[in-house]
Amino acid sequence: MKIDNMSPITIGILGGGQLARMTAAAGYKLGLRIAILDPESDSPAQQLANIKVVASLDDLSGLENIARISDLLTLENEFVNAPLLEHIESMGVHIYPTSRTVSLIQDKLFQKQSLEANGIDVPAFIEVSSQKDILEAGRRFGWPLMLKVRRNGYDGRGNELINGANEIPKSWTKLGGETRGLMVERFIRFKKELAVMVARSSNGEAVTYPVVETVQKDHICHIVKAPANVSTAISERAGMMARRAIEAVHGVGIFGLEMFLLDDDSILINEMAPRPHNSGHYTIEACVTSQFENHLRAILGFPLGSASMILPAAVMVNLLGDRSGVSNISGVEKALRIPGVNLHIYGKKLTRPNRKMGHITVLGASVEEALEKAVKAASFISF
Repeated sequence: MKIDNMSPITIGILGGGQLARMTAAAGYKLGLRIAILDPESDSPAQQLANIKVVASLDDLSGLENIARISDLLTLENEFVNAPLLEHIESMGVHIYPTSRTVSLIQDKLFQKQSLEANGIDVPAFIEVSSQKDILEAGRRFGWPLMLKVRRNGYDGRGNELINGANEIPKSWTKLGGETRGLMVERFIRFKKELAVMVARSSNGEAVTYPVVETVQKDHICHIVKAPANVSTAISERAGMMARRAIEAVHGVGIFGLEMFLLDDDSILINEMAPRPHNSGHYTIEACVTSQFENHLRAILGFPLGSASMILPAAVMVNLLGDRSGVSNISGVEKALRIPGVNLHIYGKKLTRPNRKMGHITVLGASVEEALEKAVKAASFISF
């Protein structure tokens, strides 16, 4: 689909969290109108939206409503059931990523099968439908194992590390094995976690952002270092794998690829997300064109912008909640006294431990310089 008439274009976004909020901000820069579908009328993106549709993401009437008032739909997350998206497409409304792409990604088993079928390296995996299957996986792959829910897991939620056969019943129960689809992966011992953002247009044009290193804390992305301290050969190989992965699922839009770099310098793709990604937030200030703007350009069929960094290095630090209750932000003035600090607050009314409430990005001549400032600034912020 290619849209040439810019007066007016309404982009409907399914989901109203911080990813939709930052996408909306990029859309207004391009003169777009933004409609948001979310069950909360005061969600981060609803606070900025031209048009609000208050409904859950699985509410068919809500989906049909936003489809009727939008020229094009896109997703903030991969949790909208693919058959619902297919129904909206049958109304003649284009959705990017398409229902076909979402169906291949939202189920992690299908995602891994799609990548493996296209010759892309992933951790060894199998589907499990009983505790006996997990025991067999332990014999096959060795311990520990990673047990995962196939649908709707994120930030470590829906993952259980199983160190031995005696832990199977507890993990099986915790993840709801009797009612939810599960899979097992070989546990990977890696030396770095890498990530790559790729924007791919509806006309086949693609740009690849710098390979970054992500530092996880409690299974949540804590720090992103751009670019990753890896060789040119590894960076090029990671970028090539990312592009091949997007092509394998016929992707249109921005995609985030999480990867493991092993001791022998081989690379495995851990997971992919068909949307803007936490590991790409640094691109707002650090790159010529942010992941959010290039996502919109890609789904509209517009020329993609450069993904080059404007300074040699950047670091992003996530700002996470440390208690439960109403959000009451403190420390902003102290953080902003540090030169070069770019502060993003997502507008979430409630905080809870490890909830993503905002982020800080700092650019610099080196990752070390940017990291020191970003970590210091983040230490001042509390929710």
